[in-house]
Amino acid sequence: MIERDAQGLVRFRRWLDLSLQGLIIVNLIAFALETLPGLTGTQMHALHLLEVVSIAIFTVEYLARCLLSRPVTAYLFSFMGLVDLMAILPFYLSAGLDLRSARALRLMRLFRLFKLTRYSKAARRYRHAFLIAREELVLFGCAALIVLYLAAVGIYYCENEAQPEKFSSVPDSMWWAIVTLTTVGYGDVYPITLGGRLFTSVVLICGLGFVAVPTGLLAGALAKAREQEKQLEEEEARMAAQAATGASEES
Repeated sequence: MIERDAQGLVRFRRWLDLSLQGLIIVNLIAFALETLPGLTGTQMHALHLLEVVSIAIFTVEYLARCLLSRPVTAYLFSFMGLVDLMAILPFYLSAGLDLRSARALRLMRLFRLFKLTRYSKAARRYRHAFLIAREELVLFGCAALIVLYLAAVGIYYCENEAQPEKFSSVPDSMWWAIVTLTTVGYGDVYPITLGGRLFTSVVLICGLGFVAVPTGLLAGALAKAREQEKQLEEEEARMAAQAATGASEES
């Protein structure tokens, strides 16, 4: 009996998660549809009705999580708690505001996209992987900013005299440094001097690490997160089996 109730609860949670995922995706599609020109009044009313219903559901979800969390502050100030709040707050704040302010607040509805990370196992794994590798990623980010700065300074001194309109200052040269180090290379700004081209070759080689290093860090963190997830699932299955065995012995 207990085992059947547990299975029913698992199925209900799975159905609820899938329903909320579908609602979030529908909301994101509706957000895009609202920008279409020439929408009729009926269509705008239908989109607004969808928004009201969605806000009601998300608000109930937020309040339920607040009531069930112990302590409540652990949820309120957690990442997902803030995401849940930002997903509904624009609707309530936009009441009575002028059109320009309301449009700015409506952009915050995109926070609903982050709610998908709660219901997707793969998304949760990615979030866990980022937490595992956060120190290394922060260190890499700091190093990347230093390299960007040095690249901008270097190309400025190499190209300023030859192209003063394109490399007029170090901040203006930062755009070139970003597109070069990320290996995007738009081609709107490029060196024409020998020194600038040699320097660009060095920067391009360094740019390979801009993609390779974080990719390697995340790949290793994902493997570790998957291993920890598997261990947790095995532990939960073992505890559930022990609980079921104990319940059957008592009965």
